[in-house]
Amino acid sequence: MISYILQKIGYALLTLFGVVTVIFMLFMVLNADPAKDMLGQNQNAEQVAAVEKKYGLDKPLWDQYVLYVNDLSPISFHSTNPEDYTYLKEQKYSAIPLFSFGNVTTVIKFPYLRESFQKSGKKVSAVISETLPNTFILAISSIVIAMFLGVFLGVISVVDKDGWLDKLIQLISTFGMSVPSFFSAILFAWFFGFLLHEYTGLNMTGSLYEVDDFGNGKYIQWKNLILPAVVLGIRPLAVVSQLMRNSLLEVLSQDYIRTAKAKGLSMSTIIRRHALKNALNPVVTAISGWFASMLAGAVFVEFIFGWNGIGKEIVDALNKSDLPVIMGTVIVIASLFILINIFVDILYGWLDPKIRA
Repeated sequence: MISYILQKIGYALLTLFGVVTVIFMLFMVLNADPAKDMLGQNQNAEQVAAVEKKYGLDKPLWDQYVLYVNDLSPISFHSTNPEDYTYLKEQKYSAIPLFSFGNVTTVIKFPYLRESFQKSGKKVSAVISETLPNTFILAISSIVIAMFLGVFLGVISVVDKDGWLDKLIQLISTFGMSVPSFFSAILFAWFFGFLLHEYTGLNMTGSLYEVDDFGNGKYIQWKNLILPAVVLGIRPLAVVSQLMRNSLLEVLSQDYIRTAKAKGLSMSTIIRRHALKNALNPVVTAISGWFASMLAGAVFVEFIFGWNGIGKEIVDALNKSDLPVIMGTVIVIASLFILINIFVDILYGWLDPKIRA
C-alpha cells in the first residue's frame, strides 16, 4: 500500500508540473503586456520598465517560466546579487538555507505564488488563505447535503422500485441534473431571498462573515450559507441518487443477496448490513469528483450570492487582469483535485477488499 501511495504521489507531481506549465504559457502568452494592464492608463515608459523588472517581465518567456517554477518549488535556487530577480528577500518568503555554491544559495521554503498586481502588492497566498476556507465550507456543506439526501433517495427508489415514489425521485433527479447552477442560483436568490424573504429571513446575497452595523467587527452569519449550499448541491444530489439507485439494484441481484433473502432476512436488514457498503463505490467516485469540481464550479454560485470565496476572487481577478491571482488560484485548485483523487484511491481500498488486494 505504501509503495502504491508513493507511486500515486509521483504521478501527481508530474501532473501538477504539467498543469503549472500549461497555466503559465496560457496566461503569459495571451496577455502580452501585464505591466501595462497593471498600471492602467496613467503610465509612462519608466513606470512600465520598473514594474517589468520587479516582476521579472523584462526577461524572455523561457526565463520567466524558469523563474516562476523556481518560485513555486519547495526547493529553490537564489542569487546572492541584490540586483537579480532571484535574490532571496524576506519580503517574498521565509526560507531555510540548505547549501551554497558560488553565487547561488539553495533553500527550502513554502511555494511562493508571487504578489497580486491589483491589491497593492498583497501576496497571492494571503488572498487565497482569506477566501479558500469560505469555499471549503460552502463545498463541504453542499456535498454533505448531496451525499446524505442522495443516498437516502437512492435507497427509497430501490425499496419502491417502479412505484410512483421511485418515478418521482427519478423525475426530480433528471430535472436537477439538467438545470445549470447559475440559473438555479438566480432562481433561488429571487424566490427565497426576495419574494419569500419575510418568511424565510434569507438574503439574496451575503457571505459567511458580515460587518456589524455598530462597528463591533465581523461576525458569522450562518443563514447566508443555506441558499448557496443548496444550489451548489442540487446537481451532485441528483447524480448521487441515480448512481445509488442503479448500484444498489445491481448489488441486490447478486448471489449472496439471494442467499440472505433465503435465510429470511428483511429487505431493510439486507440493505443496511450487506448491500449498502458494496453499493457505495460509484457513489464515492461521484462525491469525490463533485467535491473537487465544486471548488472550481462554485465560481458562478459565489458570484451571484456574493459569497466571498475563491470562485468570486477568480472572477474579480479576471475582470482586473490580475494574472498572479488567477494563476495561483488555478494551481491551488488543481493541487486540491490531485490530493482528493489520491485520498479517494485510498478510500477505495477500504471499501472494496478486492481493490486493496
